[in-house]
Amino acid sequence: QVQLVESGGGLVQAGDSLRLSCAASGRTFSYVMGWFRQAPGKDREFVAGINWTGGTTYYADSVKGRFTISRDNARNAVYLQMNSLKPEDTAVYYCASSSTTLVRPRTNDYRYWGQGTQVTVSS
Repeated sequence: QVQLVESGGGLVQAGDSLRLSCAASGRTFSYVMGWFRQAPGKDREFVAGINWTGGTTYYADSVKGRFTISRDNARNAVYLQMNSLKPEDTAVYYCASSSTTLVRPRTNDYRYWGQGTQVTVSS
């Protein structure tokens, strides 16, 4: 069992930045970690993923060039730096732990999920 706790969400204005954090505990820190988001009335969507070394990352087209995923394995933590935020980035953001070794945007790859943190971007 892996427990994931997100933090760092909030209310910001368009163009601002936020850094989300995810603290993992329980069983070993997963090889692949990811961030997802879900806006009201929409399906949960992949945002970014990262492998153990950080050498492989994958981003949704909608966030490329604006968001950066990173991890600190010594701290069992994953981060999502979000810059140039837009109102369409408004969503609940979830940290997730994959059960595979592949970094890919498949919700079914991810076995453990956090409770989410709300990000609201006003125009």
